[in-house]
Amino acid sequence: MDDEISLQMEEPLEAEDLMAMADRIDSLAPDTAEWVRRLFDECLRARMNEALLMAAQSEGGGSDARAPGETTGEFDPQLAQVALDAAEWLKTLWDVGYMGAGSFPASPRSAFPLVELEDVLKSALFARIRQGKRPLPFPPPTRDGLPWHDLVEGEMMVHEVVAEIVRDERGAPIAAIIAGCADWQVVQEIVLNTDCLVQHRGKGPLFRLRFVGDEATLEREPPRCARTIRFQERGGFRSYILEWVCDGGDEITAVPLRAATWERAEAEAANWIAINHPELYGQVRFIHAE
Repeated sequence: MDDEISLQMEEPLEAEDLMAMADRIDSLAPDTAEWVRRLFDECLRARMNEALLMAAQSEGGGSDARAPGETTGEFDPQLAQVALDAAEWLKTLWDVGYMGAGSFPASPRSAFPLVELEDVLKSALFARIRQGKRPLPFPPPTRDGLPWHDLVEGEMMVHEVVAEIVRDERGAPIAAIIAGCADWQVVQEIVLNTDCLVQHRGKGPLFRLRFVGDEATLEREPPRCARTIRFQERGGFRSYILEWVCDGGDEITAVPLRAATWERAEAEAANWIAINHPELYGQVRFIHAE
């Protein structure tokens, strides 16, 4: 049973890999080569039928075209993707513990809440997943009660916000309330009552919060450290690894990245940091090395 599951999780073989396998069949023993060849031909027929079906669906016509509402035994790929995205969304709500509409961040739940249609339609998290982006493994800052992903991952812009610093009885800053979100921590007060560094829940990028009179601005700080992504090619196999060095340490950990391009490698490296070192997410820039 475990073998069957692992096979189902494998990525489809490329055409070049299939042809390379075909060339190796002739080197098998005659009795083995006969049934392997028949099985291989059946796999090729299935691959060709799949390609024809996908082409017909993309063109919206052909013998496989059907009227709205008409169903067949096939499960529509777009509908399947929506189902997968919804599953990812619900899993994130459960594991991470934040909703996308009309609710405040909360710890992971022991009883899953009721999800209304409004939650689906207004969820920034669900929209993010539908765009093919991975959900953050921790709740992002909120603005007026809604997730503020662009603040963490969008362009580095200056945002006008309503903010205040919360101080203890001695006047030392202990927290900040920004855009209605009370989960900001004051990392450093640079200029009294004027300029400070803040971070949301101790995770993600650092931000500069500045006060000018009764107005306040919030801007993401640029990365403060660098890590190397190294490209390597051995025996015709191309791969990328992230060379991770913890601050204060000399040991380098090689983190393999599932990527075929530099852009995807950077995205995978950022996702690894978000999961394993959330306090540094958004604070690391990447250096390319051959």
